[in-house]
Amino acid sequence: MRDGDEKSIDLADFDVDSVRNFSIIAHIDHGKSTLADRLLEITGVISKEKKNAQVLDKLPVERQRGITVKAQTASMFYEKDGKKYLINLIDTPGHVDFSYEVSRSLAACQGTVLLVDAAQGIQAQTVANFYLAFSQGLKVIPVLNKVDLPGAEPERVEKQMHTAFEFEQNRFLRISAKSGSNVEQVLEKVVDEIPHPIGNRDLPLRSLLFDSWYDTYAGVICLISIVDGSIKKGDKIMSAHTGVKYEVSQVGIMSPGMKKTQALYAGQVGYFVCNMKSISEAYIGDTFHLVKQPVSPFEGFKQPKPMVFAGLFPSDSNDFEKLQDAINQLTLNDSSVTVNKETSNALGQGWRLGFLGTLHMDVFRQRLEEEYDVSVIISHPTVPYKVTLTNGTEQLVKSPADFPDKVKLGYNIEKISEPY
Repeated sequence: MRDGDEKSIDLADFDVDSVRNFSIIAHIDHGKSTLADRLLEITGVISKEKKNAQVLDKLPVERQRGITVKAQTASMFYEKDGKKYLINLIDTPGHVDFSYEVSRSLAACQGTVLLVDAAQGIQAQTVANFYLAFSQGLKVIPVLNKVDLPGAEPERVEKQMHTAFEFEQNRFLRISAKSGSNVEQVLEKVVDEIPHPIGNRDLPLRSLLFDSWYDTYAGVICLISIVDGSIKKGDKIMSAHTGVKYEVSQVGIMSPGMKKTQALYAGQVGYFVCNMKSISEAYIGDTFHLVKQPVSPFEGFKQPKPMVFAGLFPSDSNDFEKLQDAINQLTLNDSSVTVNKETSNALGQGWRLGFLGTLHMDVFRQRLEEEYDVSVIISHPTVPYKVTLTNGTEQLVKSPADFPDKVKLGYNIEKISEPY
């Protein structure tokens, strides 16, 4: 909250025609965070004199591992052909374990930059992210990065992308995010090719909550996409999912820290603070509207299914409540983690957590230890299995302790299989 003390910014002049909302999607290590840094430098959001490295990667674990874990947002102001634009960049992770972050980020976008390493070419997450964007009807701009590297083969990769995704040969943009070569052309293509949001500021407020985080001083910070209407300090709003009412105490944009604005309008992306104290109140995919003007809610997001399960216990049993609070705060904006109480004869009280993959699990553990200063013991990860009995009933087994007792069942197990 320390970033938002300056004079409020007026965004009233930026109607939907002047707004572009986009994300950068890429396989891990293809240069997505570096490209985001260069775009922020070009638009003056961050200084070119300073050594900028992964500005949007704010978590310590992100900087240490060189990966993006949490989707972040940055608003930029850019002028082209005499017209000023408000460009909102929603940064996304590249690793498959964090694909849920990508899907909810794309919900706030109208287009995306598909970034591909000119040496490595198409990789697994390139394909997965392309079809995720394609399925949501987003405009996709193909960009080849690292073309200045000795091993770069832009012609080969362009043919590869043409074959896989049917991009026209003349649509590719070749850049070097590290040196900044041709990076401004990315902004020009975003303005020219990505459609503006469709919305009407004269209609009642209809906003989509697509991310949130916890601030020690303000409580829950909600990141929203304003589809219709506007929102400002003092507005009485309601969650369509919970029916809980709030009064807005602050609105603003991320640039890249929190910058207060007088209001947010249709088509724009920003945050609001509303004295939301409970971490269980911010449902990703929720619709917020004015109390006196209810609207039809959005469909929300499809919940991801955990693929890996592990037991988590405090190293010191006296830290149980501290660890519980830390888990609650981390799962506030990562609903892909499932949490259930578990008791171990050896380790005492703990939790059985479900993750999207082993990296997801390891990052969660590292964040608990580094951000919340609590030492944990995590059991060997297991995958769930579906046990089918001879009488036709099925049982989902998430831990060895849940496995059916063969003696009690009289060995009436027909088959054991992976459920997904």
